[in-house]
Parts: sequence; structure tokens; C-alpha cells
Amino acid sequence: MARILSKIVNRVRSVFGSKNGLPAEAGPAAQGLPGDENNQHLSHVRQFRNTVIGILAVLLIGTAGYMTLEDWSFMDAFYMTVITLTTIGFGETHPLSTSGRIFTLMIIFCGMGMMGYAVLAGTRFVLEGEINRLITRRRSMKAMQQMRDHFIVCGFGRIGSFICEQLDDLDVEFVVIESDLDKYDKLGQIGYLFCPGDATEESVLESAGVSNARGMVIALDTDAANLSVAVSARDMNADLRIVARAVSPSSRKRLLRVGADHVISQFEICGMGMIMGLLHPHVSSFLETAMDLRQSTTDFGQVQVSSDSSYVGKRLMDTDIRRGLNLIITSIIKKGGKIIFNPGPFTVIEEADILIAMGKRERLNDLERKTGGQSFFGWRETGKV
Repeated sequence: MARILSKIVNRVRSVFGSKNGLPAEAGPAAQGLPGDENNQHLSHVRQFRNTVIGILAVLLIGTAGYMTLEDWSFMDAFYMTVITLTTIGFGETHPLSTSGRIFTLMIIFCGMGMMGYAVLAGTRFVLEGEINRLITRRRSMKAMQQMRDHFIVCGFGRIGSFICEQLDDLDVEFVVIESDLDKYDKLGQIGYLFCPGDATEESVLESAGVSNARGMVIALDTDAANLSVAVSARDMNADLRIVARAVSPSSRKRLLRVGADHVISQFEICGMGMIMGLLHPHVSSFLETAMDLRQSTTDFGQVQVSSDSSYVGKRLMDTDIRRGLNLIITSIIKKGGKIIFNPGPFTVIEEADILIAMGKRERLNDLERKTGGQSFFGWRETGKV
């Protein structure tokens, strides 16, 4: 039997020109997932791919075996292999020798097992919706390539999912980057546009459109991962607004140093909220209500005053911000970074001032149009940033 197998392998090499006798496992194209989708490593796709490769290998070995043992032509050998694998039950193409019959039994046993596994894998692949998921992901990849001025959320954990809920309620375009396979189904069911893969890899960031994005939230589980993403994102888009999560308070300075514009320490924020609730419970309740964008119609926002705005050179009391728009200016940030808290009626508005306002969202949109500058809340009305 060893001599027979040796002959078959040699025959495969001579006929098909393969260095190793069997086709090597293919690269990305054979894995069924092109380009950036290779990072998904879906188990069902691999099973289906391996089944197809196994069937082709049995066809290859069977054809070469009959050509070697029975000295048949390629067509006769291939035909005999196919009808043996499919158990159709036609008669032998030509009378078989003892070695040929033993070889046929081997093909039957291997073929039946392989075909049975193929049916199970194929059924599971279809029933569990893998085809639909792949089609959805490919459509998502095309959609992400066309997005401009969107936001990217790195990590769909407890913090990332909450951020996504807020952005979705405000009709803001965003993309989620997530590497956990177990969360893909949930993302698909909710309908969020997501890019599967590791956010620390530049190819994944590029697939999510970081070069054309306006802002990014980095909410991964470790400071090392958050630092890596911040460095790559800043290098790929110098104008990107980056807000990062600091797992450890000591990581704040490092995140700011590598390119994050703003760093949030969950423990510090939680601690301040608890202190506020303990010492100033009514203020705490007010802030919680005002900051919940899903429930409150009152919002905080900021807008930068342009040079051609009618507000330039005017005192607050001489504008319609309070009387006409019914907005409260809680502070003004000057060019040099100086912050004027609770500005008085005689405070003069200057070009490039950033106004921090509070009021109805519709009125905040009106303020954006009147200042004519860069807005950070006008998207709430249009759904675009």
C-alpha cells in the first residue's frame, strides 16, 4: 500500500506540476475574505473553504490514482473518481485490478466522509446567515469608503456602546471598529456600520475612513492599545479630533503627548459625579438631565465666531443671543485660551471667540448660522457633521 501511495504522489507531481503533490493552502483570496476582511477569521467560512479544498484533493488523488494503477486516460480516471465520490452506482469504466478495487474502496470511504461533512458545513453556513453577513460587510466596506466627516468609535464595550447609542440617536454618521467576533452579530442586528478588525492596525483604521473622518473616540480596554491607536490615527489625519479613554489616570499625559486632543479618565469622572451627587444633589440631577442627549431638549454646545459674523465687536447685551434665541452663554474662550466664565452683558465678542452656549437645540443651530463659524452642534438638525 505504501508503494501504491508513493506512485500516486509521484503521478500527481508529474501530471499537475505541483512541488508538494497537493495544492498548498492558499492565501487571502482562498480564505474567502478579501483584503481587510481577512481579520474576521470567521470559523464557518474556514470550515466551508477547507471542505472544498478537501473535495478537490480527493478528486485530484483519485484521478491520479486510477491513471497510475490502471493506466487509464485522464477523462476515464476523472469520471470514475466522480461517480465513486457521488455514489451514483454506475458500472466500472474499465475492469479493475485488485489494487484498483482497494483504491476504489479508499476513495469511497474518504469521499463519503468528505461529502457528508460538506453537506453539514454548507447547511450550517447558509442557515446561520454567514452569506448574508459577508454580503452586509462588503456593502459596509463600500459605504465606509464613501463617508466623509464622520466619527469613528474604537471599541464596542460598555463605554463604546453607550457612545454609539448617543450618536445614533442624534443621526450622526459613525463607524465602529471592533475585534471581538462575538459582538459582530449584535452590531449587525442594531444596524451600526462597523469595521471588523484590530483598531491598532493602520490598515483597519484606513478601512474605517480615518483619513476622511472628523473625530474619533478611542475606548479600548487597555492604555497600551489606546496609545497605539492615538499615535496611528494622529499620523494618518493631522486634523482629526481624538478623544481617548484613560484606563489608568497616569496615562493621561502620555495620551495627550502622542496626539489625543482630550482624555477622559472614567474613575475621575465617576468620582466627581459621586461627590457632586453627595454635596450638590440637585445640581447633579440637573447636569445628568441636561447631558442626556436622548431625553433632554436642552443642550450644551460650542461655536467659533467667524470674521464676517454680525456679532464681532458687539457686546453680549447688544446681540439677540439672550433675547431672541433664548440662549445662555456660560463661558467664552478667547484666542489665547483664556476662559471667561459667566460673561457679563458688557463682554465684547471678538473674532475666533468660542462661545459655550446652553439652550434648545434648534436655537443652537440658529446661533451657528448667525456666527458663521465652525460649529460643533449644528449637525443635530441635519444629521451631518
